[in-house]
Amino acid sequence: MTTLKVAVVQAATEGTDSEATLRKAETLIAECGRQGVNIAVFPEAFIGGYPKGADLEICVGMRRPGTRQEYLNYASRAIVVPGAETERLGAAARDANLFLVVGIIERAGGTLYCCALFFGPDGTLLGKHRKTIPTAGEKLIWGFGDGSTLTAIETPWGPMGAVICWENYVPLLRMAMYDKGITIYCAPTANDSDMWATTMQHVAFEGRCFVLSACQHLTRAQYPSDMRNTITDDPEAILLRGGSMIVGPLGNVIAGPNYDGETILTADIDIDDITRAHFDLDVNGHYARPDIFQLTVNEQARKTVVTLNAPTGS
Repeated sequence: MTTLKVAVVQAATEGTDSEATLRKAETLIAECGRQGVNIAVFPEAFIGGYPKGADLEICVGMRRPGTRQEYLNYASRAIVVPGAETERLGAAARDANLFLVVGIIERAGGTLYCCALFFGPDGTLLGKHRKTIPTAGEKLIWGFGDGSTLTAIETPWGPMGAVICWENYVPLLRMAMYDKGITIYCAPTANDSDMWATTMQHVAFEGRCFVLSACQHLTRAQYPSDMRNTITDDPEAILLRGGSMIVGPLGNVIAGPNYDGETILTADIDIDDITRAHFDLDVNGHYARPDIFQLTVNEQARKTVVTLNAPTGS
C-alpha cells in the first residue's frame, strides 16, 4: 500500500493545567482516528508548553528573584520519558490505530529537553528525538540533545523522523536525516512566520519527502498564568498564529498553511510520489558528490561521567 492519510494537529497547550492538555491530546488523537488518519503530528512542546514571550526575568551575569520560581513552575509541567504521560499517549495512539508524533518537554535529571516522541499504532513508544540546538532564548530553559536521538522509525510507508523547529536551518542535520531515507519528515515547530512556510517547501523539495509541519495556535489566555509574558497581557492576543501545513516531495503545498485557529489538517498522500520526484534529484544518491563532500555523523550517546569498574579478583 503506497497511499495513506496524514494529519497535522494545530492546537495549544492549556496553560498550567497539564491534565487538561493531556485530555486535549487524547481527544484530538481520537478525532484523528475517527477520520482514518494513519500518521498524526502534534506541535513542538505541546505537552509541557512553549512559553512564547517568557524571559524568566534573566539578564547577563545575574538572576532576578522571580527567575528560579518561574523555572520551577515551567519544569513542573515537563514529563519523564517513559512515564505515566507517555503511557496515556501510547494508549490513545493504540485506540486510534495510528502512528503518533508529539512534541513534549522532557525532564531528565536536572535538565529539560525539547523532544518529539514517536508512538506506534500498537501504543508502543518507538523512540524520541531531542532537539539538538535550542534557539536563542530557548537556551535558558532547554538542554542540547546529542546524536543518539537522530531517530528514524520504520512505518509501512518508509522511515519517519522529526526535525524540530529551527533545527531545520542546520543543513548538515537535514542531510543526516535524508541519509536515513526519510519519506515522512515531521517538523513540529513554534515558528509561525511567513518564511517558515517557504522553508517547509524547500525541505520537501530538497529531501524529496513529505513534510508534515505542526505549530500551535496559542492565545495569551492559554499562556501559563505563573510565568511573566513580555509580549502582551491581553487575553485575546495571539502569541502563536499556527501555520501548520503538509507539503509534497516537489515542494507542492497539499494543505495549509492555516492561520485561522485550532484545527486538524489532513491529506491523502501517495508515497510513490517520492520515487517520481527522485527522477531528477536525490541529494544522497545520484545528485551527490561523495568524492568531494562527505558528512560524518556521531550518533553515540554522550555521557558526562563514564565509570570504569576496577577488575575483580586481582
